[in-house]
Amino acid sequence: MKVQVNDTVVALVEGDITDQDTDAVVNAAHPDLLGGQGVDGAIHTKGGPEILAECRRIRGCPVGGAVITGAGRLRARFVIHAVGPVYDPQRRDNASLLASAYRNSLRIAAAYGLESIAFPAISTGAFCFPMDEGARIALETSLGFLEREEHGLNLVRFVLYPRENPRAYALFAAALRAVLDERRSG
Repeated sequence: MKVQVNDTVVALVEGDITDQDTDAVVNAAHPDLLGGQGVDGAIHTKGGPEILAECRRIRGCPVGGAVITGAGRLRARFVIHAVGPVYDPQRRDNASLLASAYRNSLRIAAAYGLESIAFPAISTGAFCFPMDEGARIALETSLGFLEREEHGLNLVRFVLYPRENPRAYALFAAALRAVLDERRSG
């Protein structure tokens, strides 16, 4: 599924984030930036030790934040490490922290003059954020950024990994349709 937002294509695809040929791929990182499971582990494993060495020099990233490193052996040129929240239904800032992780990733991409970026579904794996809610936050935040902030992005791709969640693509597609319908009617 693809939609046009001004000069930028927003695309939903099924696949593996580590195989993307975009300028940057986004890592769903842990605050210590030292690797982990899921997307984080896959990026560090396939990208090689250069990524971890750069992450160690950075010394962490707060929840809601993002930092950039080289991409090691990945096809992308950069990895933007975005730290989403561990979902806790008792916390009121889950949504704002997740939105901040997406927004800060896009701001870094804009600051580096990147033209394309690929996102995973941040925080929806090991961090237990509900996929439907996470999809809506990801898309609302990204579309809002593309409409209101200065950037040179021509492609924002959401790469949804079916082995982690077989319904990920369907949930993101439904969220995208809902966000677009609200924008048209609002």
